[in-house]
Amino acid sequence: MKKILLIEDNPEVRENTQEMLELEGYTVLTAENGKLGVKLAQKGSLDLIICDIMMPELDGYGVLHILSKNPGTSVVPFIFLTAKAERADVRKGMGLGADDYLTKPFDGNELLTAIETRLKRHSEANEEGEFDIKDLDQFVQNKRAIAELKAISTEGRIQHFKTGEGIYWEGDEASALILVNSGKVKTYKTNPEEKKLITGIYCSGKYIGFNALISGSNYAESAVALEDSELYFIPRHKFFKLLYDSRDVANKFIRIISNNLKEKEEQMLHLAYNSVRQRAAEALVSLQKKGEKCGNISISREDLACMVGTAPESVIRALSDFKTEQLIDVKPHHIEVLNSTALKKIAAIE
Repeated sequence: MKKILLIEDNPEVRENTQEMLELEGYTVLTAENGKLGVKLAQKGSLDLIICDIMMPELDGYGVLHILSKNPGTSVVPFIFLTAKAERADVRKGMGLGADDYLTKPFDGNELLTAIETRLKRHSEANEEGEFDIKDLDQFVQNKRAIAELKAISTEGRIQHFKTGEGIYWEGDEASALILVNSGKVKTYKTNPEEKKLITGIYCSGKYIGFNALISGSNYAESAVALEDSELYFIPRHKFFKLLYDSRDVANKFIRIISNNLKEKEEQMLHLAYNSVRQRAAEALVSLQKKGEKCGNISISREDLACMVGTAPESVIRALSDFKTEQLIDVKPHHIEVLNSTALKKIAAIE
């Protein structure tokens, strides 16, 4: 059930709108002023915010300004309600990042249509950071941004990499946004003793190297083709122009970065405290999930050891144990997970 926050100082409008939305099956939180609305928005997960502009304590513009600075609330669709219909107010609201703007009095169908449209677009924009170049029209609402990105992708900046071929190396300058169009890519870090830790495996629709690109630093990891791959290279300055021009694109990459940071934090925690057997089980479950989206992932015992963060001999012993326990089937170029539930339990509690 979708959760909506309604910020409105007029009791009659607030109660009528709340009743209408609840009849449509939405969960509705209400606030009678902007300050209370901001507190409610920052407390929990919301799917959409509807906010009046002219309010005591803190007006709607102030609410949007504050929430847009918080990564947890900046991506929530935001609809303004106001009795003022001057174009200057519309421009100001949209310039601050509002997704839609309704003038009071509004009818129920108008409001419900606006809500459904914004929820649908937000859902499409946040599907794990994945999209294909062919699907950009469904993702980015800014037509100028669409045209520019399509032009970039057809300017001859498509490159093919053979299995094992390096795409970029740790310490190289980050000069382009890279989209995996086909194939699979692994990223890894190397310590002074030349030991590797695989930090990610990416397939079609995934981006690589954009953390360094956005921060303006050099690559903190290396990227190598795990199999024959086709990649799109979008120049840095054109990518930043697209970010500035399109709020949808910016929100998309905020979401991706947040997910990546969460994954990296969990990976570090597990490396610090989990046993080799636990980490091996977790790596196998992770590969199985990626395989469901990307197709079978062929990975060597050495690469699996780099994912687990240990020596190949230790991983081989763990695989042998899992095979004996009939949890996996080890094939020449692929490890088939037979019992992911048991492996998840091993990763969680042993």
